Parts: sequence; C-alpha cells; structure tokens
Amino acid sequence: MNAPAMTVESGAASPAGFVPVSPALQRPALFARRKYWAERFGVAPVLPMSRAEMDALGWDSCDVILVTGDAYVDHPSFGMALVGRLLEAQGFRVGIIAQPDWRSAEPFRALGRPTVMWGVTAGNMDSMVNRYTSDRRLRHDDAYTPGGAGGRRPDRAVIVYAQRCREAFEDVPIVLGGIEASLRRIAHYDYWSDKVRRSILMDAKADLLVYGNGERAIVEIAHRLAAGDAIDRIRDVRGTAFGRPAGDRPDGWTEIDSRQVDTPGPVAPAPDPYAEMPAAGCAPATPGASVVPASGLRPRGDRARTVIRLPDADAVAADPVLYAHASRTLHVEANPGNARALVQRHGDRDLWLNPPPLPLPTADLDRLYELPYTRRPHPSYGDAKIPAYDMIRFSVTIMRGCFGGCTFCSITEHEGRVIQNRSEDSVLREIGRVRDTVPGWSGVISDIGGPTANMYRLACKDPRVEAACRLPSCVYPSICSNLNTDHSALVQLYRKARAIPGVKKVFVASGVRYDLASTSPDYVRELATHHVGGYLKIAPEHTEEGPLSLMLKPGIGTFEKFKRLFNEASEKAGKKQYLIPYFIASHPGTTDRDMLALALWLKKNRYRADQVQTFLPSPMATATAMYHTGQNTLHRVRRGAPSVAVPKGAKARRLHKAFLRYHDPANWPLLRQALRRMGRADLIGNGPQHLVPLRQPSAAGGAAPAAGRPFRTQHAR
Repeated sequence: MNAPAMTVESGAASPAGFVPVSPALQRPALFARRKYWAERFGVAPVLPMSRAEMDALGWDSCDVILVTGDAYVDHPSFGMALVGRLLEAQGFRVGIIAQPDWRSAEPFRALGRPTVMWGVTAGNMDSMVNRYTSDRRLRHDDAYTPGGAGGRRPDRAVIVYAQRCREAFEDVPIVLGGIEASLRRIAHYDYWSDKVRRSILMDAKADLLVYGNGERAIVEIAHRLAAGDAIDRIRDVRGTAFGRPAGDRPDGWTEIDSRQVDTPGPVAPAPDPYAEMPAAGCAPATPGASVVPASGLRPRGDRARTVIRLPDADAVAADPVLYAHASRTLHVEANPGNARALVQRHGDRDLWLNPPPLPLPTADLDRLYELPYTRRPHPSYGDAKIPAYDMIRFSVTIMRGCFGGCTFCSITEHEGRVIQNRSEDSVLREIGRVRDTVPGWSGVISDIGGPTANMYRLACKDPRVEAACRLPSCVYPSICSNLNTDHSALVQLYRKARAIPGVKKVFVASGVRYDLASTSPDYVRELATHHVGGYLKIAPEHTEEGPLSLMLKPGIGTFEKFKRLFNEASEKAGKKQYLIPYFIASHPGTTDRDMLALALWLKKNRYRADQVQTFLPSPMATATAMYHTGQNTLHRVRRGAPSVAVPKGAKARRLHKAFLRYHDPANWPLLRQALRRMGRADLIGNGPQHLVPLRQPSAAGGAAPAAGRPFRTQHAR
C-alpha cells in the first residue's frame, strides 16, 4: 500500500481535524498489498478442512485457520468462505475448522498450528439467536448445519471457540469477527441471561476483535502479523477493538467523558444528535462553508486523536440510565466519516474501539465477490442438505449496508448505513457463473438484492453532508431531501439480468423498502411485472404511531400507497399477486391497545398472519437498549424522563402475539379476557364487526366462524 492510503486507513495516523469529505474519496484499495510468499501454492479447489487435504495441496501448515460455527459452504454469503478466499487472494494458506466439537481442544489441533493467526466466528448468526427462540426456547434445528440438525454449536460460540484455540496453541494470536463478535463488542444487554455482559473480547480473552465489514482490517492484521509485528502492537486499524491497561491513554490523545457530549441528567439540554430534521431534510453544503454535523454538535479538536470514554462496564450493568446513555453514544459515533474512538473500562482493563471501517468501493467489492468460490458445500458433507445453502445458492448479492436505521435491526450497526454497490457487469458475470456451475440450475435466480432489495446505488446527494451526518436514518420521519432515490440503475440491472441467455426468471424475494419504492412508480411496475413469484414479503411492522416511532418505520399510510401502486401494476400485467406483510409483536413502545388496533386492521384487510415475529432483543440494537432500560435512546437520555412502554414477561408477550393471530381459536380465551379488561367487550361476538367469537368451537370439531381470507393485493382496496 502506498503511504497516503495507509494514513487514511490507520486510525492513529488519520489527518488531523474533522474531514468534511466523503469516505468514498479516501478508501485504500483492498487488493493493493504485495502478496504473502505462500502465494506460490496457488488457489485451492476448496479451502482444506483436514490434514489429508493440506497434504494434497503440498502444505505443511496453514497460515490462518478460521474456526466457524457454520458448516463450510464455499459461497460469498457465508462469512468464513468470503474471509478465507480473501486471505487466500492475499497469498495466505487458509484452513477451515467448521462446527468443531468444542468439548475439548483436540479438534482444534486437526490442521496443526497456524503460523500467523486464528480467526474465530460463531457463523452467520449470533449463536444465541441461532439456538433460542424469542421465548427463550431451545431450537431443535439449525439451518447452517448439514441435515438442519441442532446442537452442533455451543452457546456463546465465540467465547468457547476462542478458549479452545488458546488451549490448542497458546502462543497463536486470536482474532474474533463475524456477527456475534461485532454486536457484542462493548458491554451489552444479553436477553437470554437477562443481564448486562462484558465485551465478548474480554470474556473470550482474545487479542483483537474485528467488527463491521472486516475485510480491510483482517487483511491488514494478517499481513502485519506475517511481517513480524506483535499482536499487541496492532492498535491503529479501523473497525477493531482491543484491550489495554486501564487508564493507559496513548500520547497525544484527548479523552472526553461521554457525559460531556450527551449528559444523562436533568440539566440544560445539549444539542440532540437525533433531533428530527426540518421537513427540507439535511441542508446542502455550501462550497467554502464549514461543515457542521447534522446533529448540531461541532467537533472538538483533532477527531482522529480524540477518544470518548463511556461509563464503565460495571456502571452500565448497575444503572439502566447509564446503559441507555452508553448505547446512544455508540450509535451516534457510527458514521465512519466523523466517528471518534470509544473506550470503556472493564475492571483493570480498558476496552478500546477504533472508529468504524470505511466502506468498500465498487472495484474492491466486485473483486471480493468474484473470488474463486465453488458456490457449494465442502465435499466432505456429501449429499447432506444444508438449509441455509439451499435458500441462497441461486441468489446474488448486489449491495451492502442499509440507511433505514430500524431500531430492532442490527444491519446498520454491522454493515453500516453507507450503501456499498457492486458494478452491473460484476453482478451479470456472477449470474452467468451461477447458471454454468451451480448444480440444480433451473433458470431461476431466487433473489437479487442484499440487506434491502432496492437501495442499490442510492446515496446522499452531497458527500460532505454524508460525512457529517449523525442521524440514525435517512428515511425517517420522512425521506431526506438530500437522499437520491433514483431507482433507474436498479431497473436497468433487472432488465439486463433477465436478458441473460438461460435465465428464465429473476426474483426479488423480500427486503423491498416500500417507502423508497413508492417514490419510483417505474420501479414498482418493473418489480410487479417481472420479479415477483406470486407473493412479495413486505415489512410494515405495525400500524400505530407509538411503536412505529420507536422503530423508525413510516406510518401505515406509506404501506397503503405502495400497495395501491403494486396492485395497479399487477393488474396491468395480468397477474394475481399478493403482498405478505410482516408485523412485530411486543416491540418497545407497544401497548395492548396498539396491538388491538393492529388486530382490527388485519381483520379489516382480511389478513391472517400465520408466521408471527415476536420482538427479540438482539445484542446492541437500539430497541434492545429500550427494552432493557425503558429509556428512549433516540433522544437525549435524562433521568426522570417518561419511560417507554416495554412489554416484558411471558404473559404480556403471549397476549401481543395472540392479537396478531386473532383468528386462531387457541388464542380466543386469552383475547376475550383482555378485551373485557380493556373495556372492549363490544368486540366479542359472532358478527362481522367482532374480533373474536363469544364461544369456543365444540370439542367435536365444530367449525369456528370464519375470520377472513388471506390478504390479497388484488382485492384489498
């Protein structure tokens, strides 16, 4: 890498002061380094999982061994395959230990001692989310395991795997990564133990943690370790966290107490980083004018050498207000264009978090997704079905990131809100490879998209504002006027994709952001005419302002607008197509009356929800902080502020779920009881105006009164 690129990537050497330019202009190339000497071994047909495979490749050792809680599928949708092939492209010999028996260290010695480092991840999901339902019940299946069998990974897999790696080869550096590590990087509320846990880095006793899109970080770490750097000297890489002796602040750094930035007390209000924008949206930057973050907070001194101290791990565990404050500060400091380093004490150690990684440019993202993946499971699995692979093997990723900012979702916290796009040519080449190489090809691309289906090439119109903005969402409370919502590039991509010889259909299975889609009737027509297989999943999440305002989701009227456009386009295309709206029960801010209103809306629109999502407080999500603390962290946290309604406990969550499934006879006794308590007994009866019938169906199997038919976009007006 050349020197200028290094100064931008390394946090400690970044240019002084706030830099009012888009990070897109400062991205170091991912593939610019000189390759490691082991490049001479060439590309492995598949990354080895055994010594026999290593021998066949002529390897005496692996440079990097990646340990994962998922089965090894050599496909870019599987994190360890993507990281493994990336490190291979850098010249390293990479081995995979997938779903090892964690009860001893012996399986972790299977490939010998890695010469450079261990890479440890729980897999594509947090292990607790993977193993338990929102009701804390053990799941008996696992989509990332051959045969879908459950029980092949431990609880808190990152911690367990890291400990076994240390037992296997004590002196080898351990680097954590993936979703579980990323979203548990600071002291965090853990739903399954119902307590605040320390940073996973501290509990795993690992050397470094890579969070977010970690490609640049993992490449730099691997090369520096291979060149002889000690792991405890690698402290300047963006998107990493590490431990250091408490109070040991580097020379030349300024430390700010987070409570000076956003005071959690009954004092004069500080500028609100999450204050609602004027209707006009972000003010465009004037050439030559100083750029101030959209929050109104002016940067203090040299941002590149400023660290914000969060309340200690013990303090946030003991005080919900301080927890809410720390969570809010973390989310405010999330834009890679202006984020500062964070530090949080854990006992006698400080957890140090460098600023988030810079987004990858299109050229790097293209090359990353076009590495020589086999796009199939490792041959050792034979004919065993891996459900997660079956779901994505004919899908194509076209972008990363999400600027929606939904508080219950962690996509933004992990992938960032700056959209990272692949080029049109790269996507079309991948579709051709799927057609030519993936077994079972029938001419259908099952899904084309990413975290969202229709944010491809959408971005802030002004890169200076993008680099300065601290708002959590570009589309709430309304779509920012500074946001480009032109869907024409995506429409063009769709048309070229379905014109590829051998391609019969290209589906958009889910993830359509309907408020954005509604700004482009041409996109909705293209979608409905060519890319829906009868049903399209949409996520309005709720109908009532209370929960929607805490989700950062638009009102139900926006959904109705999209529905009208979709219906009209489907009818014009001569197709009977249906929207499948998804809703969340028991989200923070939701009352019993909110759920009743949602149930009445469902009945009015003749919709029966078969699959119901109950809010699951996943690590680090903003809504999880609300769930744990009862504080609205979208605004300045203040002691004595009105609390957020949080449905907790099995009874409350069961009732909210029952409202979503008002048509299920098993829920009628609970709903009758609740309706009487709420003074709405008028909704109990056998008429069309009633929500639930007066009596249960007979034990002999008498039919219950019909509760309506599925929500059909052709007939719901």
